[in-house]
Amino acid sequence: MTTTEPNISPRKESRRTFIRSAGMVLGKAAFLGAGISSLSMIENKKKSSNIKADPEKSEIIDIHVHAHLARHPKISRPGGMQFPSPETLIKMMDDACISRAVLMSYVTPEGRFTHVIPEETLFICSQYPDRLIPSCCVDSRQLTNSTKADFMPMLSAYKELGCKLIGEYTTHIPFDDPLNLNLFSQVEETGLPVMFHLAPQMGGTHGCIEDMGLPRLENVLKRFPKLVFLGHSGPFWAEIGEIKNDEERKGAPKGRILKEGRVIELMRKYPNLHGDLSAGSGYNAISRDPEFGYRFMEEFKDRLHFGTDFARVPPNLPIILYFKKLKQNRLIPMEVYEKITYKNTKKLLQL
Repeated sequence: MTTTEPNISPRKESRRTFIRSAGMVLGKAAFLGAGISSLSMIENKKKSSNIKADPEKSEIIDIHVHAHLARHPKISRPGGMQFPSPETLIKMMDDACISRAVLMSYVTPEGRFTHVIPEETLFICSQYPDRLIPSCCVDSRQLTNSTKADFMPMLSAYKELGCKLIGEYTTHIPFDDPLNLNLFSQVEETGLPVMFHLAPQMGGTHGCIEDMGLPRLENVLKRFPKLVFLGHSGPFWAEIGEIKNDEERKGAPKGRILKEGRVIELMRKYPNLHGDLSAGSGYNAISRDPEFGYRFMEEFKDRLHFGTDFARVPPNLPIILYFKKLKQNRLIPMEVYEKITYKNTKKLLQL
């Protein structure tokens, strides 16, 4: 009996070859750096990568997780903490009944202990194609560090390779800086959404710099109406309610929300603003005043996305239990729950 090769288009074959070759180089470098002498761990992983979440449970798509290949133990956050390994991330997803997740890339230097470039993200996702969805990230200072930098070849390449989102975007310059505007104009052409992390001041932290009241974000939303922005981080979600000073933006305001904040105003005004509910900041925004949170989720049910921001081991993410409670106790309509936990993300990322 003779066999024939499957008919694979040149573009698909090129994509497979690129991911395989780039990933093996990245994987080998990372594992050798950690004192592991072969790639057997990665090769074996691919054979057992088709683990799926319990099909009897509701589908949940997490729009924001982190992982990286092995790093030297000294390459870590203070205290020795690192992102989870790919296999640990999958285990955490299984424990939380998360079906699929969007894996973030991370390329900016500020406030980070390591970079996770898109090629590494693509390789990790290729090992778990049924569970992980790749994102890519760029920095508006890349290439020529000018407002005329041409990002289209890079952006189109990452999109062809399967990246569904630009994130996590944290370039530490003002959100409406001309460098960012140049990049965003080109991202808008690709149709990819941008997930951003805001910083309340220059220095000492990471994220795009924004002022109280989110004026720079509004400038960008107005300028690029066809570009979807996913809001994330403390300085963003603090403004779900009225805030009185900059200090409130640096933490997680507690207690009842007596007056609606700028996040709600901007979401009503700009349909291209979505909300990433991941991390402690997203959880705090919808849970600090439960009744307010229920109304908020119902009003913006088409533009909110469940997420965890898995970034450490073990995770400490009350949003997982909170969404279980929302479902079990019928605190929000099932339609709202399903849109936030998976339908909105499927639609936005065209999954």
